[in-house]
Amino acid sequence: MAASVPIWSHNPGIAVEAAFRDIAATRMADLPIANPMLAVEAVAFRRYEQNGHWLGVLITPWAINLLCLPAPGAPWPEAPPGAKHTWHFPSGAYEFTVAETAALGHYHLCSLFSPPTEFETQEAARQTAYAALAALMLADADAAPAPQPPSRRAFLGLRG
Repeated sequence: MAASVPIWSHNPGIAVEAAFRDIAATRMADLPIANPMLAVEAVAFRRYEQNGHWLGVLITPWAINLLCLPAPGAPWPEAPPGAKHTWHFPSGAYEFTVAETAALGHYHLCSLFSPPTEFETQEAARQTAYAALAALMLADADAAPAPQPPSRRAFLGLRG
Protein backbone atom coordinates (compact mmCIF):
# COMPACT_ATOMS: atom_id res chain seq x y z
CA MET A 1 0.00 0.00 0.00
CA ALA A 2 1.39 3.40 -0.97
CA ALA A 3 2.16 5.92 1.74
CA SER A 4 -0.26 8.79 1.94
CA VAL A 5 0.97 11.97 0.29
CA PRO A 6 0.15 15.21 2.10
CA ILE A 7 -1.50 17.66 -0.24
CA TRP A 8 -0.30 21.18 0.42
CA SER A 9 -3.18 23.61 -0.07
CA HIS A 10 -1.08 26.42 1.45
CA ASN A 11 2.54 27.31 0.83
CA PRO A 12 4.66 24.48 2.32
CA GLY A 13 7.75 26.67 2.84
CA ILE A 14 7.33 26.94 6.62
CA ALA A 15 6.83 23.17 6.97
CA VAL A 16 9.83 22.49 4.71
CA GLU A 17 12.03 24.76 6.84
CA ALA A 18 10.83 23.16 10.09
CA ALA A 19 11.43 19.62 8.79
CA PHE A 20 14.91 20.41 7.52
CA ARG A 21 15.91 22.42 10.60
CA ASP A 22 15.14 19.28 12.59
CA ILE A 23 17.26 17.22 10.17
CA ALA A 24 20.07 19.80 10.44
CA ALA A 25 20.01 19.57 14.24
CA THR A 26 19.99 15.77 14.30
CA ARG A 27 21.09 13.61 11.36
CA MET A 28 23.20 16.26 9.65
CA ALA A 29 24.68 17.96 12.73
CA ASP A 30 28.44 18.39 12.46
CA LEU A 31 28.56 16.79 9.03
CA PRO A 32 32.02 17.53 7.56
CA ILE A 33 30.58 18.59 4.18
CA ALA A 34 28.23 21.15 5.77
CA ASN A 35 28.89 24.77 4.96
CA PRO A 36 28.76 26.62 8.30
CA MET A 37 27.90 29.86 6.50
CA LEU A 38 24.51 28.47 5.40
CA ALA A 39 21.28 27.87 7.28
CA VAL A 40 18.09 26.06 6.33
CA GLU A 41 15.84 28.30 4.23
CA ALA A 42 12.93 27.63 1.89
CA VAL A 43 13.12 30.11 -0.99
CA ALA A 44 10.28 31.30 -3.24
CA PHE A 45 7.85 28.40 -2.95
CA ARG A 46 4.93 28.90 -5.31
CA ARG A 47 2.57 26.85 -7.39
CA TYR A 48 3.97 26.11 -10.81
CA GLU A 49 1.22 26.84 -13.32
CA GLN A 50 2.05 24.00 -15.73
CA ASN A 51 1.52 21.14 -13.29
CA GLY A 52 -0.07 22.89 -10.29
CA HIS A 53 2.46 21.62 -7.73
CA TRP A 54 4.57 23.61 -5.30
CA LEU A 55 8.07 24.46 -6.51
CA GLY A 56 10.88 26.21 -4.68
CA VAL A 57 14.47 25.96 -3.60
CA LEU A 58 15.68 24.56 -0.30
CA ILE A 59 18.98 25.88 1.03
CA THR A 60 20.68 23.74 3.66
CA PRO A 61 24.29 23.69 4.88
CA TRP A 62 24.82 20.37 3.03
CA ALA A 63 22.92 20.98 -0.25
CA ILE A 64 20.84 23.36 -2.31
CA ASN A 65 17.96 21.63 -4.07
CA LEU A 66 14.91 22.33 -6.16
CA LEU A 67 11.89 20.85 -4.37
CA CYS A 68 8.51 19.89 -5.77
CA LEU A 69 5.65 19.07 -3.39
CA PRO A 70 2.10 17.96 -4.24
CA ALA A 71 -0.79 20.41 -4.37
CA PRO A 72 -4.55 19.81 -4.53
CA GLY A 73 -6.13 19.04 -7.87
CA ALA A 74 -2.95 17.98 -9.65
CA PRO A 75 -1.93 14.35 -10.19
CA TRP A 76 1.12 13.35 -8.19
CA PRO A 77 3.28 10.48 -9.46
CA GLU A 78 3.43 7.56 -7.04
CA ALA A 79 6.94 6.22 -6.66
CA PRO A 80 9.02 4.92 -3.75
CA PRO A 81 11.79 7.00 -2.15
CA GLY A 82 14.94 6.82 -4.25
CA ALA A 83 13.02 6.50 -7.53
CA LYS A 84 13.50 9.09 -10.26
CA HIS A 85 10.85 11.29 -11.85
CA THR A 86 11.26 13.77 -14.69
CA TRP A 87 9.57 17.15 -14.36
CA HIS A 88 9.31 19.41 -17.41
CA PHE A 89 9.89 23.16 -17.28
CA PRO A 90 10.29 25.80 -20.00
CA SER A 91 14.09 25.39 -19.88
CA GLY A 92 13.95 21.61 -20.25
CA ALA A 93 13.33 18.30 -18.54
CA TYR A 94 14.99 17.62 -15.20
CA GLU A 95 15.37 14.42 -13.21
CA PHE A 96 14.19 14.64 -9.61
CA THR A 97 14.68 12.05 -6.88
CA VAL A 98 11.69 10.94 -4.84
CA ALA A 99 12.29 11.52 -1.13
CA GLU A 100 10.24 11.25 2.04
CA THR A 101 10.27 12.61 5.56
CA ALA A 102 7.75 12.03 8.33
CA ALA A 103 6.91 15.74 8.43
CA LEU A 104 6.52 16.28 4.67
CA GLY A 105 5.60 12.91 3.25
CA HIS A 106 6.77 12.35 -0.33
CA TYR A 107 8.43 15.17 -2.24
CA HIS A 108 10.81 15.39 -5.18
CA LEU A 109 14.22 17.03 -5.15
CA CYS A 110 16.77 17.99 -7.78
CA SER A 111 20.27 18.81 -6.60
CA LEU A 112 21.67 22.19 -7.62
CA PHE A 113 24.73 22.24 -5.33
CA SER A 114 25.90 19.38 -3.14
CA PRO A 115 27.77 20.24 -1.06
CA PRO A 116 27.36 24.02 -1.42
CA THR A 117 30.93 24.86 -0.48
CA GLU A 118 31.25 27.78 -2.93
CA PHE A 119 28.83 30.01 -0.98
CA GLU A 120 30.34 32.45 1.50
CA THR A 121 27.02 33.93 2.68
CA GLN A 122 23.37 32.99 3.03
CA GLU A 123 22.49 35.93 0.79
CA ALA A 124 24.68 34.56 -2.02
CA ALA A 125 22.92 31.19 -1.73
CA ARG A 126 19.51 32.91 -1.67
CA GLN A 127 20.29 35.00 -4.78
CA THR A 128 21.51 31.86 -6.55
CA ALA A 129 18.24 30.14 -5.62
CA TYR A 130 16.22 32.99 -7.16
CA ALA A 131 18.42 32.91 -10.27
CA ALA A 132 18.01 29.14 -10.61
CA LEU A 133 14.21 29.44 -10.42
CA ALA A 134 14.23 32.25 -12.99
CA ALA A 135 16.45 30.21 -15.34
CA LEU A 136 14.18 27.19 -14.92
CA MET A 137 11.28 29.24 -16.31
CA LEU A 138 13.14 30.49 -19.39
CA ALA A 139 12.57 28.72 -22.67
CA ASP A 140 15.67 26.96 -23.94
CA ALA A 141 17.10 29.58 -26.29
CA ASP A 142 20.00 27.32 -27.22
CA ALA A 143 17.85 24.53 -28.60
CA ALA A 144 18.65 23.74 -32.19
CA PRO A 145 15.81 24.47 -34.59
CA ALA A 146 13.90 21.42 -35.71
CA PRO A 147 15.41 20.04 -38.89
CA GLN A 148 13.46 20.94 -41.98
CA PRO A 149 12.46 18.15 -44.31
CA PRO A 150 14.29 18.35 -47.62
CA SER A 151 12.47 20.04 -50.44
CA ARG A 152 11.05 17.79 -53.13
CA ARG A 153 13.77 18.96 -55.48
CA ALA A 154 16.54 18.11 -52.99
CA PHE A 155 14.87 14.80 -52.21
CA LEU A 156 15.01 13.92 -55.92
CA GLY A 157 18.65 15.00 -56.14
CA LEU A 158 17.94 18.13 -58.12
CA ARG A 159 19.50 21.52 -57.50
CA GLY A 160 17.82 24.70 -56.62
